[in-house]
Amino acid sequence: MTTPPAPPSRSETRKGLLCAFAAYGLWGLFPLYWPLLDPAGPAEILAHRMVWSLVAVLAVLAVTRRWAWIRPLLRQPKRLGLIVLCAATISVNWGVYIWGVNSGHVVETSLGYFINPLVSIALGVAVLRERLRPVQWTAVGVGAAAVIVLSLAYGRLPWIALVLAASFGTYSLVKKQVGLDGLESMAAETAVQFLPAAGFLVFLGTTGRSTFLSAGAGHTALLMCSGAITALPLILFGAAAVRLPLSVVGMVQYLAPTFQFVLGLLVFREGMPPERWAGFALVWLALALLTWDALRTARRGRVALREAEARARTSGATAGGTTTGKSLNTEVTSASETPEVTAQGQ
Repeated sequence: MTTPPAPPSRSETRKGLLCAFAAYGLWGLFPLYWPLLDPAGPAEILAHRMVWSLVAVLAVLAVTRRWAWIRPLLRQPKRLGLIVLCAATISVNWGVYIWGVNSGHVVETSLGYFINPLVSIALGVAVLRERLRPVQWTAVGVGAAAVIVLSLAYGRLPWIALVLAASFGTYSLVKKQVGLDGLESMAAETAVQFLPAAGFLVFLGTTGRSTFLSAGAGHTALLMCSGAITALPLILFGAAAVRLPLSVVGMVQYLAPTFQFVLGLLVFREGMPPERWAGFALVWLALALLTWDALRTARRGRVALREAEARARTSGATAGGTTTGKSLNTEVTSASETPEVTAQGQ
């Protein structure tokens, strides 16, 4: 008889929560790091992040000896093409984010990650032909209204936020088709990024425009650490994902843009007139609707699952009793097979 997997212990759940808060907390604090890399420009910072991210991920893979996924991947051209697309979309996301933070648009970058769930839903409808529940449609409509209000507030489309949300939403959609774990996926993507990034850094060095060795040892160390700070939250997120329900991880994800928003207001002193507050309030209303709908749907699913399990146990017990009564004069093996089949069905 098969045994169902045991639920995670309290200590494992506690570890998962700590890892989740640490991962999203680090992502939320990224706006404090990129300005430290001045006088390097956004393009040079992005190239260093790509190069040193690959170095960091390869070091982790070497320690954990997780190499078995590489050979099967190289024999699948379709998956390799999807990885190239993932690398391209995440490169756009990283580049726009670094430029936005270092150009004084931290609040708008936080908006991009606030509206990312709404963009992901829209992509699911447009690309995967998914059907939405009424509350989800309402949330998408409120989110669209928020974009209109914020466009009026900024005097332009909030393009930084829209590009961040669209690029990360597309990245997530394509990455789902690749089917690699987070660390392996990042290794494959940064391997694609490595040659163009390294070539660009060589170009900067030969033309005398590189800051890697000309702005001091501290600056060099900070550029090299960009890979580690990219990989560390991903490793923590992976540790959290295997210990926590998806609904909990989904709730914690709002920690990162919240940190970014607060940093934009309190540390970088960015302006927030009333009309922008109104736009953000609509975004938060849309996210509240999505969260409420997700929790309600998950609760209904758990209730339905418990009812199905109860019915399966009842029908299994009845079938087992009937089989036992009929099999008194038959072989013992025929009676012993019934619980196994019932358990698998449950």
